[in-house]
Amino acid sequence: MKKTKHFITVGTFDGLHGGHRALFGKLEMLAAEHRMKPLALYFPLPPKTLLGEHPEMTVLTLPAEKKFLFKKSAITARPLDFAACRNLSAEQFFDVLRHKYNMGGLLAGPDFAFGKDRQGGLDFLRTQCEKYGIPFSVAEFSLIQGEKISSSLIRKMLAQGDIPRANVLLGRPYELMGRVIKGHQLGRKLGFPTANLDTGIYKILPLGVFAVKVRVGRRIYDGFCNIGFRPTVNPIHDKLPLVEVNIFDFKQSIYGRNITLWFVQKLRDEKKFNGLDNLVAQLKSDREDARAALKDFTFPL
Repeated sequence: MKKTKHFITVGTFDGLHGGHRALFGKLEMLAAEHRMKPLALYFPLPPKTLLGEHPEMTVLTLPAEKKFLFKKSAITARPLDFAACRNLSAEQFFDVLRHKYNMGGLLAGPDFAFGKDRQGGLDFLRTQCEKYGIPFSVAEFSLIQGEKISSSLIRKMLAQGDIPRANVLLGRPYELMGRVIKGHQLGRKLGFPTANLDTGIYKILPLGVFAVKVRVGRRIYDGFCNIGFRPTVNPIHDKLPLVEVNIFDFKQSIYGRNITLWFVQKLRDEKKFNGLDNLVAQLKSDREDARAALKDFTFPL
């Protein structure tokens, strides 16, 4: 029986943003045109993260998040093992695509390259595809208001606190999954109990105070979140900031459970207050600002 050919695209697809989804749409169109099945091959973590000296907070979508987002999409996707690929030449990697994944067509982004030291650029791919009679196509960049949608631009928007812009580029609210861990429980004493989240080292954490949607189990709540280094009480001196979320109208114990945050709007930068009374007054103001920001916010989950 003849094996089904795949029209393939390869990448990291960090963020699975609007540009990636446009690429997948073109992949499905080309696959249908050539009577093949579309297939996206992806690295769960970006090679730059795995090879860099400072991998902390460099990733928009963690492997589990990326797997979930692919599952929600219509595209078939399979993860690639970076350790098994990192030392392959461009020719060897091309052969892996042909033989292991039965590649019958290839779609690349305009800045795509693969193989050791990124030897396999577009000219190489075009030549190889012609050699084996494989249809080859290069996608154009996707633009919003004349600006290229890219993972690096989304990272920049998050760093600047421009959450609405980052969310437009992503095509959904930026999300953060984490396991609830025990903290100092000072928030409870101040009237603002918080869930402290362990999110691992890779996930990008925008700094400041944010209005967020929070999923606990199957229910969605409103809340506000502080991501920072606690300059007023119990300052932390670490590379990674602390994630603390106050969930409105919520009194359950959720230690050890995984919850998800969606970022809607940045309220302010983290700052040091002169005493706990000033801190509590600001938290009350933050809570009202968050309620206002979240009042009319809806999105598909």
